[in-house]
Amino acid sequence: MRVSDTIMRLRAARAAPAFASGDDRLTDLAAFSPNPGNLRARIYLPEGLAEGAPLVVVLHGCTQTAALYDEGSGWSRLADRHGFAVLFPEQQRSNNPNLCFNWFQPSDTRRGSGEAASIQAMVAEMVDAHGIDPQRVYVTGLSAGGAMASAMLASYPDVFAAGAIIAGIAYGCAGSVGEAFECMAGGGREGGTALGDNVRRASDHNGPWPRVSVWHGDADRTVSSVNGDDVVKQWLDVHGIGTKPSIEEQVDGYPHRIWAGADGRPLVEQYVITGMGHGTPLDPGQDAGQSGQAGPHMLDVAISSTDRIAAFFGIAQSTARPKAAAGKRKPNATARAAKQHQAPQPGSEVQDVIESALRAAGLMR
Repeated sequence: MRVSDTIMRLRAARAAPAFASGDDRLTDLAAFSPNPGNLRARIYLPEGLAEGAPLVVVLHGCTQTAALYDEGSGWSRLADRHGFAVLFPEQQRSNNPNLCFNWFQPSDTRRGSGEAASIQAMVAEMVDAHGIDPQRVYVTGLSAGGAMASAMLASYPDVFAAGAIIAGIAYGCAGSVGEAFECMAGGGREGGTALGDNVRRASDHNGPWPRVSVWHGDADRTVSSVNGDDVVKQWLDVHGIGTKPSIEEQVDGYPHRIWAGADGRPLVEQYVITGMGHGTPLDPGQDAGQSGQAGPHMLDVAISSTDRIAAFFGIAQSTARPKAAAGKRKPNATARAAKQHQAPQPGSEVQDVIESALRAAGLMR
């Protein structure tokens, strides 16, 4: 038996959602077609949604459900504040026993095929059924969901105005389970032109291309942070802009870089969350610039990726904090980020088993 098969069986047998949602705010999108990827579609429509509202497509990570990821990230509650719709494609165990989107299978990431085609069909149904502005459709995701967001941006660049990839992987890095683990460990790296070519080959689109926000913890042991750098390289090449950032700054104590177009609008941005492991960066709460709640792979590091991604998409106002308030939070943010990486979390036993198998097979350092 191949080591990749062994790992997948270990995951299926021992991995399960580490906490159960107590607040499922989502409903089912009853009818959409085609559905070659056999995915479930869940949605959130805030009360009084206006005609021509934006849509955010949110892709959960492995072992998560749509409701769990929404509860942790706070996307539906942010939708209440700012008046946009949210679509949560949901994986089914019959497709992947670990509830991962199959971002590493070409049949699920090609335009017009598999899970990618199912997600595009959901978007089309939302546009038709709920009066969504087709020019304001966005996608984001964590981990396997982040890698699937990469696939959607590459395969359907005409559908998405922008995307955000959290702890994800550049499109085209893997074409099998074994290659997926190599990519996660930081292998299979290509130069910017080759990475960009992977996107250009995915469709006959000639631009304009989606804008992209990239988030990664530099202490991520599950998906090496070099993958975040590769996502940046991929989209810099697609946009045809140089590697030197237009802006380098600290946001809530974390490095932030922006690459802008000729008109000064950010085309690619990157947040490196120092000291953070594998997960979605959060500033939990309900005050301005705060969203979600902490849990496994939903990490309180005093910066809300949910709010800042919505601002990058242009569907929410800036989340900049007063300098005094931000200054008070920086030491705690760094300490919490380090603690999230070092302290055992629910489900860490499963991750340890997987990582031990990967190291034994030479697929992870």
